[in-house]
Amino acid sequence: MGMYENPAPRGPTRHRVAIIGSGFSGLGMAIRLKQSGMNDFVVFEKEGGVGGTWRVNHYPGCACDVQSHLYSYSFEPNPRWSRMFAPQPEIKAYLEHCAQKYGVLPHLRFDTEIRSARWSEDEGLWHITDADGVEHTANVLVSGMGGLSTPAYPNVPGIERFKGRTFHSQQWDHDYDLKGKRVAVIGTGASAIQFVPQIQKSVAHLDLYQRTPPWVVPKPDRAITDAEKTLFEKLPFVQTAMRGAIYGMLESRALAFSVEPRIMKLAQKMAEAYIRRQVKDPALRAKLTPDYTMGCKRVLIADDYYPAVSQPNVELVTTGIREVRAHGVVDADGVEREVDSIIFGTGFKATDPVPRGVVYGRDGRDLVDAWPQGPEAYKGAAISGFPNLFFIVGPNTGLGHNSMVYMIESQVAYVTDALKTMDRRRLRSVEVQPAAQQRFNESLHARLRKAIWTVGGCMSWYVHPDSGRNVTLWPGFTWQFRLSTRRFDPLAYTLKPAGRPRSLGNARPGAARQAATT
Repeated sequence: MGMYENPAPRGPTRHRVAIIGSGFSGLGMAIRLKQSGMNDFVVFEKEGGVGGTWRVNHYPGCACDVQSHLYSYSFEPNPRWSRMFAPQPEIKAYLEHCAQKYGVLPHLRFDTEIRSARWSEDEGLWHITDADGVEHTANVLVSGMGGLSTPAYPNVPGIERFKGRTFHSQQWDHDYDLKGKRVAVIGTGASAIQFVPQIQKSVAHLDLYQRTPPWVVPKPDRAITDAEKTLFEKLPFVQTAMRGAIYGMLESRALAFSVEPRIMKLAQKMAEAYIRRQVKDPALRAKLTPDYTMGCKRVLIADDYYPAVSQPNVELVTTGIREVRAHGVVDADGVEREVDSIIFGTGFKATDPVPRGVVYGRDGRDLVDAWPQGPEAYKGAAISGFPNLFFIVGPNTGLGHNSMVYMIESQVAYVTDALKTMDRRRLRSVEVQPAAQQRFNESLHARLRKAIWTVGGCMSWYVHPDSGRNVTLWPGFTWQFRLSTRRFDPLAYTLKPAGRPRSLGNARPGAARQAATT
C-alpha cells in the first residue's frame, strides 16, 4: 500500500474522536492519542497527504522563520536538518516521517474535505459531512485546521477582467514560467518577502504593491555542517540543549511584545540601521520604513528582500490600486502598469478561521454567531455552546515571538487529558461554562490592551476588522500557557455522564464503529 492511499473504504465512519487536518496540529493530536493507547479516531485531510500548511504552501523560497531545531515536535528531534531555518520541502518530509513512524497512517483519510459539522444533543454525537456528501459521526471533534489555511484576497475592482495569469502564493502555479514576464505582486507580508527575491532574478519587471511596509530584520540562517549533524545523532542531548537555548532566546522577546512594549524601541533602532545599510536610495528607503512601532505587525526576517527590491527591474508602488484592467494594474494616481501576471501575497483569513454554515453547536447555533466580536475560546480550545469540540491553534494562541509547535503541544496535552477525564469519569460530553470562558477572555484582553500589537500604532491581520479586538495572539510567555493547559480543568466545564462505560483504547485502528453515546 502506498503511503498516501486511503486504507479504508470511502463510506461513512463512526469513531470516538474525529480530527480535521494533518498539519502539525492534527498530526500531533493523532500521535498523542496513539501514544496514550487511544485508537478509536480518524483524521480527515482535504489534501492528498500530510503536512498542512507545509504541504499546500510551496512557493519559491518558502521556509520557516523559526529555527528548525525548535520548530519540530519535542518528542521527535531531527538531527538531519540542512539549515538553521528549514525550507518547506524538509518540513513536509519531516511530518510525513512522523506520520509513518508513529503509526497514524491507517487513521488518515486523504482527499476528504469536511464541509460541515453539526452537534446532536440527543445522540451526544457530531455529525460530520464531507465534500462528497458522506456523513461521519464522532463523539468528540478536534479541529487542527490552523489559523493560516484560508487564503485572503483583496477586494480589487476589475480583477475578473484581467486576461493574464493570477494566483495566490498558497496556490503557486509552477507550470507558469515567470521568466521574462512583467509581474505584479500584491502584498509585502511574510510570504512575499520570501518569494519576491526568488522571482526578481528572472522576471523582466516586477511591480511590488505595498500597502504597509513590514519591519524586516536580518535572518541568522546558515547551513548546518555534516559534523554538527553527526554530533546531534551521536549525542542527542547536544541538540536538546540547542533547542532549549533557542527557546530561551526567543521567549525573552515576550518582554518587548507584551510585558513592556517600550523595550521594542531599542530593537527598532537596529532594524532602522539595517534598512540604512541595505537600501542606499533615500526615496526607496523612506517608502520601506514603517511608521508604526516595530512588533505591532509581524516582524519579518530576510537577508535578500531589501537587495531584491532595490534592483532596477523592481518598482515599489505605495499609492494603492484603483482597478485592474485586461492587461494592467491602475494605481490610485491613475497610472496604468502593463503586466502579464498578478501574484497575490496577501496572506490568510486568520481572524475568520471558520466561515458561516460550517460548524453548528447546541440548538443548531452557527459558530460564527457565537463570535459577535470575533473568535474567542477558553484556553484557545473550548467554546461554550459547542460540547465535545476542541480547537488546536484556536483563538488567541498565535505567537509573535516563539515557536507555534510549543503551543500546539501544550494544547494537544490539554485535549488528551480532557479525553482521559471523559473516559475515566464515563462522561458523555464536556462543555466549557460561559462564565469560565468570559473570565478567561476578559483577563486575556486586559493584557492585550497593553501589548505592542495594540499600542504600536498599526492595524494588523491579528485584529478582527469589526470589533478591533486582537483575536489571534497570546499576550505573554509561552510557558505560562503551558502551565495553564497542563491538566484539563473539569471545574470550568459542564459535565454530562454517559450511561454505559467504554474505553477509548479498545478499538481497532481504521475500523468503523459506533461512538460511545450512551
